[in-house]
Amino acid sequence: MAGLKKKMEDAMPVTDEGWWSSVLAEENRNGSPPASRSFNKKLESVKVGSGSVVESEKTTPSEKPVADWQQIQELFHKDEIIKLKVTGFNRGGLLVEGEGLYGFVPFSHLVDLAGHNDHASREHDLESYVGASLQLKVIECVPEDGRIVFSERAAQAEPGRRTALFNQLAPGQTVSGTVTNVTDFGVFVDLGGVEGLIHISELSWGRVNHPNQIVQVGQTVEVQVLDLTPERCRVALSLKRLTPNPWERAESEFPAGCVLPATITSVVSFGAFARLDAGVEGLVHASEMELPAGINVRDVLSEGQVIKVRILQIDAAHQRMGLSMKSIPQD
Repeated sequence: MAGLKKKMEDAMPVTDEGWWSSVLAEENRNGSPPASRSFNKKLESVKVGSGSVVESEKTTPSEKPVADWQQIQELFHKDEIIKLKVTGFNRGGLLVEGEGLYGFVPFSHLVDLAGHNDHASREHDLESYVGASLQLKVIECVPEDGRIVFSERAAQAEPGRRTALFNQLAPGQTVSGTVTNVTDFGVFVDLGGVEGLIHISELSWGRVNHPNQIVQVGQTVEVQVLDLTPERCRVALSLKRLTPNPWERAESEFPAGCVLPATITSVVSFGAFARLDAGVEGLVHASEMELPAGINVRDVLSEGQVIKVRILQIDAAHQRMGLSMKSIPQD
């Protein structure tokens, strides 16, 4: 049994730490500082409600909260629920604090805001939390970086559930879960007490402009476990790996010169991307279209339109395909 598990793990792709960095990068793009910086320097981007902003670097050492790392790590390892007060916010999420506890709750881990992608109203939504108390679980604690990350969604599961699930999960395993949040960089899936991330690159073998093209909040999905990091409460998942990779047979099934129907998936200034029925996607460059003078690509093509294309070349290793519409009558 151990040998079989090792073979399965060896067959799994090495997950890119950048997947998880993208989660933090998304929060940073929206103005969220790491928890340690948030409190140690009270950055000017951190608001405390009613539009007021905390002045940068004006706190004295005595005003800085002191983290009880022993308590924090105990909460994390026991998967316990703690109630903390919201003391501030920025566009990335909420700052929370309690006796010996402080940290950050990413926007994507707030229950009532799951699936809310209206950036214009985000500040108003987050400000409404200031002064409230939330039931939370620690989902990441890195003492050396001073980082403490909490999740309200994780606290929906009973204490200890995370530990039990991590003992059951294994790379290569197929599991069922519910989509809890869809973000620009991927999809969060509740596996029954632990949330995993399907990075945008693992949603489809074809190109995905935004994850909401593939799944919606509340949808039940079957996914494959790619990687587990229990000490950081991370599960990397894939949706596309439960279906055959169409690029593996693309070169033999679509020889250069053959003409096939394709659906436009995206129109850009230099051409259009189109997907064949098999699921592979290629680029029709503007130079491979017969465009009248003064007419650009967007004047003649639109998403969802079905066209006929000729295969020019396929680079299956890099999942690239060149297409042409020249000298092909379009219905």
